[in-house]
Parts: sequence; structure tokens; C-alpha cells
Amino acid sequence: MKAVKVGICGLGTVGSGTFNVLTGNAQEITRRAGREIIIQQVGSRRDNPAADTSNTDVTRDIFDVATNPEIDIVVELIGGYDVAKKLVLLAIENGKHVVTANKALIAEHGTEIFAAAEAKGVSVMYEAGIAGGIPIVKALREGLAGNKINWLAGIINGTGNFILTEMRDKGRDFADVLKEAQELGYAEADPTFDVEGIDAAHKLTILSSIAYGIPLQFENCFCEGIGGITPEDVQYAEELGYRIKHLGVSSRTARGIDLRVHPTLIPEKRSIAKIDGVLNAIMVNGDAVGDTLFSGPGAGAGPTASAVVADIIDLARLIDAPASSRVHHLGYKQVDDTKVLPIEDIETAYYLRIPALDKTGVLANIATILSERGINIEALIQKEQAEGEEIVQVILLTHIIQEKIMNDAISAIQALEGTQGDVTRIRVEYLV
Repeated sequence: MKAVKVGICGLGTVGSGTFNVLTGNAQEITRRAGREIIIQQVGSRRDNPAADTSNTDVTRDIFDVATNPEIDIVVELIGGYDVAKKLVLLAIENGKHVVTANKALIAEHGTEIFAAAEAKGVSVMYEAGIAGGIPIVKALREGLAGNKINWLAGIINGTGNFILTEMRDKGRDFADVLKEAQELGYAEADPTFDVEGIDAAHKLTILSSIAYGIPLQFENCFCEGIGGITPEDVQYAEELGYRIKHLGVSSRTARGIDLRVHPTLIPEKRSIAKIDGVLNAIMVNGDAVGDTLFSGPGAGAGPTASAVVADIIDLARLIDAPASSRVHHLGYKQVDDTKVLPIEDIETAYYLRIPALDKTGVLANIATILSERGINIEALIQKEQAEGEEIVQVILLTHIIQEKIMNDAISAIQALEGTQGDVTRIRVEYLV
């Protein structure tokens, strides 16, 4: 069989990892693909000592790779938006299949890219963009294709999970752990995408499109970061039998699709609550299979390269087949236009931490506000006031209620004379 020729654009951590897996495991890969896979060219602005490209054609212009007539598959590993999009569209225009690890590119420009690929009869593969070495795209698109997916929930950013784990295990402050995460290379110098949930929202957007067959719509994904979580919140959650995770949550409801990323209390008995450090995990509930859990390393040269190479092998196996015989980009031939719910319309339970004066009647007033709005209390803790302090922390767990009703209740509580400062609100998910 004719060899499949690959061009790698970008020779950073993932690019060098991909180069090394393709060369180091070449014999095994040939056995699996049924044909040889050759690195025809590498496009990189500079060399990387982690990959020995001395016997490989290297160009400093990545667009040479996209137009090289010898190349069958272009692997985009440069990241970012504008240049990456231009590169991918140029490769497609030149009849190349594309493999990418760029979740932001797919979440925000996937509709345009997939349309261009379909018009040219080529495929765009993106397993490595979601959760590193966890094959969740293949699992949703193919392994669970016979299921109606009811919901999915994921720890899909290792940086946030590392920070919350350190806060829980060692009682450290968010800012302190974030600094260490940057020093360890888990977080970028500008950590916004990680700690504000943008990275997770990109991934959740793609997963939800595959799960429910809806259009990609990153702009409709609610996103809240973990910067406001305190060691006290982590401790109180533990006392109540929960752990705090930065969770991406998506579900199919009668009123629309729920799509959100935010700090979340999860019962400590749930398997996903035990996923710590920089690991990722995704739970998927299907009507036939029930609950499934996929867990593993979500980033790094080896795990991400593993996913990139798996996509290359999938393409190599069917590269001579007609486009109609390949799996659709999002796993559905027909797209469902079910709307994504605004955050005000979602329904969940809540953890509330209320700083209040230790005075008679304050707790009764809070309870009245909740009762008048039909909000039932699941659990209540009133912490002892610190010596010399007049303020106590009142911690509540509520039953499930619509977010807009909870917003109104929080506004009323904060307006009470006995409330001293903002109410901390963390959503609670039971994942059942």
C-alpha cells in the first residue's frame, strides 16, 4: 500500500512529542495503520532539541507544508487563532486532511472549517484538543453512538484541578498555589484561559456538540473561574461531604441544552470527585450504557501526541475511502438546533456562604427569604465567630432551584441589615 505522508506544523512540546511518537513507534504504527506513515516535512520557526529532525525536511514557513503536493495530512500544532485558521483552511483548500490539537480553533471556528473540509472531501480530526491522552471524542462519536447522551460533566483543565487539590490538601490560598502552578509549568504566565474557565469552555463546547448533535456555540457557554474560591469554602465543602472541582457541565433538558463551566460542589463519594492534581476526567451518561468515566492525563507531550497520532492512524486507514464512509466531524449527519439555555434558566442546587452578624433574628430573616421563594434548605452550618469578631459564617446547602430565583434570593439576603458583605455562591451537582 502507498505510504501516507504527514507534515507537522509546530515543533513545540506537542509537536516534538508527535514527531518522536511517529518515528519511535513507526513499526507498530505501520502494523496498525496497514501502511507506512512518513513524516515528509516539518514546518517550524526554530529547531527543538527534543526532536531530532536532522534527517527530515524542515521549512521555516509553515504554509509550505499546507501547499506541499507530497503531503496527505497536515498536523496543526502551532496553537492560537488567526495563523492556525489560515493554515488549516489553506491545507483544506489544497486537498489535505488535517489533524489538530487546537480546541480554541475548533470551538470558535469549527463550523467554517468543517464546511470547507466537507466541500473538499477531506477530514479534520481534533481528538488531542479535548483532554490530552483521553480518547473522549472517539468514545462519544463512535463508542457511544448508539446512546442518547443525557449529560456529561468533566474536569477538563488540569491547572484548575491542581490548584483546587492543593487548596484542599494543604489549606493554601488560591494566589499562592497559582504561583506554584506557573513555576511548575502547569499554568501560563497569563493564566486567564485556565483559571477563568475559558479553556474548559472551549472543550465543553466541542464535547456538547458531539454529544447532542448541536452546532458549535462557544459564545453561549457560561463561564466562571475559580479565583473567588477560598480555603474556607474548600474546608466547609469537605465538612458537608463534598469536594469543589472546576467542572464543565452539560445536559439535555426538556427546555434546552445546559452548557456551563464553573466551580462545583460534587459529593465526595462520586468517582470524579477523587480525580486530583493535573489529571482530567469526564463522566458521560447515556440512556443505554448508564454512567461512564474516562480519566487520564489531559496535557503534556506524550499524552497529547498519543491522541494526535491516533487521529493520523485513523485517517491513514481510510485515506483512499470516499468521504461518505468516514465518521462525520461532529458525529451527526443532521444537526439539531435545540437552543442552549441562558444561565438564569438552569436548575441546580447551591452552596451559600453568608457573612452575617451574630445577632438574634438574622438567621430567621435569611430562612424567610429562602422560604418565600420556594427554596428548601438541605443542610446548614453556622460557624463560631472568631475571637473579637462580630461576624459569623452561615453555610447553607439548598435543594435544586432555578438560577434566576436564587439570584433574587441572594440579592435580598445581601440587602439585609444583618448581612455583612457579599454572599458566596457555588453550584452543586449530584451527577445522577
